[in-house]
Amino acid sequence: MQKCLRKKLPKNTISQMPRKKRNILLIEPNYKNKYPPIGLMKIATYHRMLGDNVVFYKGDMKNFVIEQIYEECIEMLHELAENVKWRTRKESLKKYIKTKQSNLLRDYILKGVKKDNALITEWLKHFSDYYKKKKYVDEPKWDRIYITTLFTFHWKVTIKTIEFAKLLVKDINQLKIGGVLASLLPKEIEKETGIKPHEGLLDKAGRLDDNDIIVDDLPLDYSILDEIDYEYPTGSAYFTFMTKGCTRTCAFCSVPKLEPTYKEKIPTKKKFMITNKQFGEQHNLLLMDNNVLASPKFPQIIKEIKAMGFYKGATYVQPNQLKICIKNLKAGNNDRAYVNRCYKLLQHFLDKRAKGKTAQEFYDVLEKHGLLDIETTTKEKLIKVYPKISKTYERLRVKSPKLRFVDFNQGTDARYVTDEYMKLMSEIPIYPLRIAFDYIGMKKQYVNAIKLAAKYGINRLSNYLLFNFVDKPQDLYNRMELNITLSNDLGVHIYSFPMKYIPLYGEDAKHRNYLGKHWNKKFIRAIQSVCNVTKGIVAPGRSFFEKAFGRDEDEYFEILYMPETYIIYRNVFEDLGYTQKWRSIYRSIRKNEREWKEAKEIIEKNDFKDIEKKTKNPKIRYLLQQYLITREDVKSDNKYLNNLKAKYEKMLKDDPFMDLTTTYEYETDYSKSKKPIVKVNGKKAPKVKAVEMEKSGELVV
Repeated sequence: MQKCLRKKLPKNTISQMPRKKRNILLIEPNYKNKYPPIGLMKIATYHRMLGDNVVFYKGDMKNFVIEQIYEECIEMLHELAENVKWRTRKESLKKYIKTKQSNLLRDYILKGVKKDNALITEWLKHFSDYYKKKKYVDEPKWDRIYITTLFTFHWKVTIKTIEFAKLLVKDINQLKIGGVLASLLPKEIEKETGIKPHEGLLDKAGRLDDNDIIVDDLPLDYSILDEIDYEYPTGSAYFTFMTKGCTRTCAFCSVPKLEPTYKEKIPTKKKFMITNKQFGEQHNLLLMDNNVLASPKFPQIIKEIKAMGFYKGATYVQPNQLKICIKNLKAGNNDRAYVNRCYKLLQHFLDKRAKGKTAQEFYDVLEKHGLLDIETTTKEKLIKVYPKISKTYERLRVKSPKLRFVDFNQGTDARYVTDEYMKLMSEIPIYPLRIAFDYIGMKKQYVNAIKLAAKYGINRLSNYLLFNFVDKPQDLYNRMELNITLSNDLGVHIYSFPMKYIPLYGEDAKHRNYLGKHWNKKFIRAIQSVCNVTKGIVAPGRSFFEKAFGRDEDEYFEILYMPETYIIYRNVFEDLGYTQKWRSIYRSIRKNEREWKEAKEIIEKNDFKDIEKKTKNPKIRYLLQQYLITREDVKSDNKYLNNLKAKYEKMLKDDPFMDLTTTYEYETDYSKSKKPIVKVNGKKAPKVKAVEMEKSGELVV
């Protein structure tokens, strides 16, 4: 890529490029996320254009240091005993570097090694001491480190990553922090770490070095994604923007801060062509625009999308990925990434494509050249063996056409939807159409947009439903119920995704515990409990919706106040009769204004420790007793629950775009056992029997 791009740069730009090759480390903190770091992918392109050595990492930073020490260790070991296949002992070597356990030397690392045993041992001790005594801090390797940041609630892991990176960079002024969190909480980051982060985009020349290159305009370096073990669920896709910024200034949105200037059309086709040449054609088009419909050039945008090969009914045939990798290896483009990619492709080919005699012959060739293990797979071996396997690979690789899709992933603004714009969107393979429904006041515009989508045959829709902001709990219910009604009436599929609001600024932005004015801990947990099984998806079916959220607002609020385990394991506790008994006492207490006020205050705090200290009312104590059964206490093979989970897991597997919409708020895995067991504090749950109330005569359930 760098050779191709250098030819296209102005002469004055090239003359200003730094001549010294620098070691550049790109880091994404070790949080879960759906989309790759687009900013770092552009920065990777930038530094490779300059001829720098670029490494991308996502994961535990201590493991990264061990990996770096391991590579140096391997070089030394090959000098000392070149005939030993040291890389096959990688895990033992890494563990020794980390722990210095002597048994690892005897039983694994030095097993069968006779030459220079004592000298090898001394060197291994040296590398372990280098790690354990943090000597790498005294000899930093990296000339510049970039750290991207994402959501503000990833504060802790982000700060931890920054602090560790400070130990690895030669000059602290060359530690660059950017991205969402950095732009929203720059003063807080500087106060905590001493590093002043970059705010906003790299959309002007000279932001990183003294040259004319605008980093934000560069194509992405997709290869860095193959340097790491972490797999983003996006699959094969182009990631790009057709516009930047937004014309709105919504109080709950970070876009006005991140992209303050609305750009109504971003040149895309040229970058698209470069991507195809370097990495091969991609399957789908993921557009990260924040308000594409606000652009007066939207008709031109649609025209360009179609020209890029994304028209209605367009199909995609995957190019020969192995051939592309070998081409890049020969060109010296990111050897580490393309070696990893080749290895994965060959393993997949053996597992899924090659059969019978062909599979055995293919396996034999790979075994002979040491390509069956990632630790022994090298660039030289891959280039050497490729001519021997290329025809077989080409003949049997997947070449069946697949439909292409376009996803305006950040959602479209219903207030800008017109008949003309919806007709234009129907001319591209948009899937799904995401339409924002952030608050109930948008109902009229939202309904109009859905009806227009149905009119033009766009029948797969989804949206985030913001809650916990200034909305009331019933607003969320009404929006979800409206989607159910519209789905049934118009014959479309609208998938709702409740999205909890978290502040953009201040201390409340650093965690996920913020409570909106009209919300409380119990209500938040109830919504999460309902959505946990379905991974956050509210599907269009009315029967499930009414079971999960209630047939009306009264039932909805009753579910919000229901014990968490009763919500999740609905059938288990209904079969046991617990839910019915809870409902009876709950409704009885609600009729008494004084008792409900006392019970309501306790329940909404969602803290049920020391019930005896919280209330003296035996009736309320009896109600609260049922909240003591936690999710951890319940193990169940309840068929309904497991079937429901399996249904939604399959839905996510079959529909990658739905998976991209879910958040990690709703991914708790519940344990299973052969028989339903309900325990409290390690003991069998008490029968729901109001002994105190029976004695007092207040209530018999």
